[in-house]
Amino acid sequence: MITRAVISVSDKTGVVEFARELAALGVEILSTGGTAKALREGGVPVIEVSSYTGFPEMMDGRVKTLHPMIHGGLLYRRKNARDVEDCARQGIKPIDMVVINLYPFEATIAKPDVTFDDAVENIDIGGPAMLRAASKNFQDVTVLIDPADYRPVLDEMKANANSVGAATNLRLAQKVFAHTGRYDSLIAAYLAKTMEQRG
Repeated sequence: MITRAVISVSDKTGVVEFARELAALGVEILSTGGTAKALREGGVPVIEVSSYTGFPEMMDGRVKTLHPMIHGGLLYRRKNARDVEDCARQGIKPIDMVVINLYPFEATIAKPDVTFDDAVENIDIGGPAMLRAASKNFQDVTVLIDPADYRPVLDEMKANANSVGAATNLRLAQKVFAHTGRYDSLIAAYLAKTMEQRG
């Protein structure tokens, strides 16, 4: 059952409407930066990740979601007694859904005047880390990277008391690993090209 979600997206297509429906279903929403602002302006109640973790964003936003309260909540195996005990001891709550799309690295390096520093700053770290954690724990966490999946997931939740089935979660996890694999490949290719140009 989905009770808590992290939403942090570069592509905000449909995200306010999606989050509004999640909130109407009683889902607590955690968010960061521009996404939190957009959701709040859209009338969606939001908890800033920094408030949730008790740790401020730092290093120009490079460090915000890399925290045990977030990753523990994502990797928490609900049926594993040790995980249940660890999370209870540390006050870690389960995070049941992640809605993330990554910094636009591909669009950034496509710009004719892009600098190397700009390209590097558009390498997402926290996003892939959360996506991979959530996808590894797909038995318990629903992970979305594509706005096209918002409506089908909402419909499934509404039909199943806020729950998403194992088959859907597995499909979404596979989609994530294909996406992050391609993302890393783009970065590797860009760095290789940079090395060639520098001789």
